[in-house]
Amino acid sequence: MSEERRVVLIGGHGKIALLAAPKLVERGFAVDSLIRNPEHSPEISATGAHPVVLDIENADAGQLAEAFKGAHAIVFSAGAGGGNEERTRAVDFEAAVRSMEAAKQAGVERYVMVSYSRALVDVDRLDPENSFYTYAKAKHDADAVLRETELNYTILGPGALTLEPASKTIVIADETGNIEGQAPAPEAGKVSRENVAEVIVHVVETEAAVRSTVNFYNGSTPIAEAIS
Repeated sequence: MSEERRVVLIGGHGKIALLAAPKLVERGFAVDSLIRNPEHSPEISATGAHPVVLDIENADAGQLAEAFKGAHAIVFSAGAGGGNEERTRAVDFEAAVRSMEAAKQAGVERYVMVSYSRALVDVDRLDPENSFYTYAKAKHDADAVLRETELNYTILGPGALTLEPASKTIVIADETGNIEGQAPAPEAGKVSRENVAEVIVHVVETEAAVRSTVNFYNGSTPIAEAIS
């Protein structure tokens, strides 16, 4: 397989990446999944992806660029998982920005960021004392840096994540996460992780939504129709 068809998944052991990896492999991509814990390697291999042990929290841009060299696309789907403000900032913002620098160093133009639907606005609406604020701020700031790069980025903003199977149908929200000017009801503001994985595969495979942000929830429009 040619190197041009290789995708690097950052946060390879995350639930979304574990769902995206076999879908990308099925479409003919080679997949390198970056993981921190070598014990997760068998789980990565079972998806058809190649496990690469590299701790993005501590790797510098040069080490990341080495891992990215020759790739067709980078997908940032890592997250500290909340609970620790310092680590959230270190992974969701600092490591994300280093991965953007590394993509440029490695000459990889296609970069897909998994963010969340209200990342643009939550930072202005949440009390800084709110436990979610550090995550919201990290994602907002990482997205802002990405928009200023010359990368062919797509920022994906899913709603509240669920474990349901993929419907492969979504509804697009506006830049604030609203639908027709209204915040979605709690049930309507959800999306299955597997639908997020399907969207990742779609934008990587088709080059859809380059240099744009796509906020979405579970809906009734086929993904390929919703994101062209």
